[in-house]
Amino acid sequence: MLEQALQKLNISKLNPMQEAALEVASRQDMVLLAPTGSGKTLGFLLPLLNLLSPEVTGVQALVLVPARELALQIEQVLSQMGTGFRIKCFYGGHNTTSEKSSLTNPPAILIGTPGRIAFHLREGNLTGTSVHTLVLDEFDKALEFGFEAEMKFIIEQLPRVKKRLLTSATSMQKIPGFTGLRNYETLNFLTDNQSISDLELKAVPVLNEDKESTLFSLLCKIGNAPTLVFCNQRDAVEALSAYLNQKRLAHGIFHGGLEQPDRERALMKFRNGTYNLLISTDLAARGLDIPEIENVVHYELATAETFVHRNGRTARMQAKGTAYVLLNPGEKPGYLPASLQTERLPTRPVLPPPSPWETIYLSAGKKDKISKGDVAGFLLQKGGLQKEELGLIAVQDYVTFAAVSRTKADKVVKALETHKLKNKKVRVGIAK
Repeated sequence: MLEQALQKLNISKLNPMQEAALEVASRQDMVLLAPTGSGKTLGFLLPLLNLLSPEVTGVQALVLVPARELALQIEQVLSQMGTGFRIKCFYGGHNTTSEKSSLTNPPAILIGTPGRIAFHLREGNLTGTSVHTLVLDEFDKALEFGFEAEMKFIIEQLPRVKKRLLTSATSMQKIPGFTGLRNYETLNFLTDNQSISDLELKAVPVLNEDKESTLFSLLCKIGNAPTLVFCNQRDAVEALSAYLNQKRLAHGIFHGGLEQPDRERALMKFRNGTYNLLISTDLAARGLDIPEIENVVHYELATAETFVHRNGRTARMQAKGTAYVLLNPGEKPGYLPASLQTERLPTRPVLPPPSPWETIYLSAGKKDKISKGDVAGFLLQKGGLQKEELGLIAVQDYVTFAAVSRTKADKVVKALETHKLKNKKVRVGIAK
């Protein structure tokens, strides 16, 4: 099964961390310490698959994660693997009634946030008696988010767990007793300084005590290269977004105060290139699968540990990247190198050209038995697109998003008004 799963993921060889995790987890409990972007997800999913049996009914493996986006990503990886096992993903902001009904035929693998899993256990919708494998992914982040009470309650409802796998992107002095980890082996793939060899670090002096305009000049210079800008609080994200809107610089925002559909749509449009700039809190610093980010901008300074996690969003998988640090006069935290290259900014910033992509939506998804292939054929044949004018397609439960050539988006929407997708009349429009 593992070879088949790796083939479907287009992975020819595991990295050393994943190989070590597969070996250790086959014989005992494991604590896996590895930086963001290192492939920890496969580090626990591959051992987990070896423990599942098609003959067993009920939830066999429970994966607890601190954020909804991380839960959805793990579900997506498992689906791509084509394991043959039923998978479900539960999280806040999702309909509890549909989750409850799906438990009448329990999945083999259940992924979820602590609050939502605890809810279903308390309501009696879910029983933990069949769970033999427990994964606590990004455990340090779950503690930081205040999920200790929920995780403790959940684990108390799992009397037959035989295998426990815990992952973290930071070193942990002590594993809390409520996890149930006893005879475990720790795999530590965190380096002493957690440096990224292909990461270039640059200082950006704040000009005239005007941080917003300094950032704007920097972003204009960066142009359309995929860029993540980090703020410390959601209010700062919103304020900065309002400023950039005034400047007509296309971007998305991402923070915990957004509704789940808005968060998912922001990430989707960033991934498919509809905009190349995402303003975020540190919610995007850990766990999220956002590939090919060329630049990270520290609009506001963070702790040394968070600084490392933010930088981990770029220079991943042998790629190169740049991290820019906005510094007020006299400001320089101790974790920055003594010698730091200064980025020169243009005196007259020029807005980068619009992205070549626009996102459209179709009012049909997985629940309507719609696949990416169905959507691609529909857009190419009925929408009049050429292959190079169709980008990434994201099929969700009840809606599908597709990146199309910006110059063709309105024409595509108009052309599809009179056509059906798999004999179903669907609404099509520009995704806002």
